[in-house]
Amino acid sequence: MHPHAVLIETFYASFARRDAAAMGACYHADAHFSDPAFPDLDAAGVRAMWTMLCAAGKDLRVEYSAIDADDQHGRAHWDAHYTFSGTGRAVLNRIDAQFSFRDGLIVEHRDVFDFHRWATQALGLPGRLFGGTQWLQRKVQVQAATRLAAWRDHHPEQAGR
Repeated sequence: MHPHAVLIETFYASFARRDAAAMGACYHADAHFSDPAFPDLDAAGVRAMWTMLCAAGKDLRVEYSAIDADDQHGRAHWDAHYTFSGTGRAVLNRIDAQFSFRDGLIVEHRDVFDFHRWATQALGLPGRLFGGTQWLQRKVQVQAATRLAAWRDHHPEQAGR
């Protein structure tokens, strides 16, 4: 197994244990992360996001598969099973991840998922009706950024890690 595939495996095994510190150690100091909810996080932001999600996700279950990597790029598939805190609705989010590496660490991480499908599960009828719109996705992004900023304000150790 390529060392970068081992790194991805370590990342998701840590995520499955909700070990945000071990997840964060997989990222390069210049890392960048994006997904439909958090479109632009730097290394400190992505570490804080995973720490927040691991702490908040009491019933979070992570399953991962299809890990593959070479010297420059990697990919994996992962499923997140959890209860969306805003509505109490059960979510199964199916995510494809793409990675780039520098100095043996993740420098780019992009998670791709069907936002409309996620919104339908997480938000119910409003998600079904509006989940395909930029308006709802932007609203979710603003709420996610606000939640992360508030979490970081209450956890100063996450402010600039």
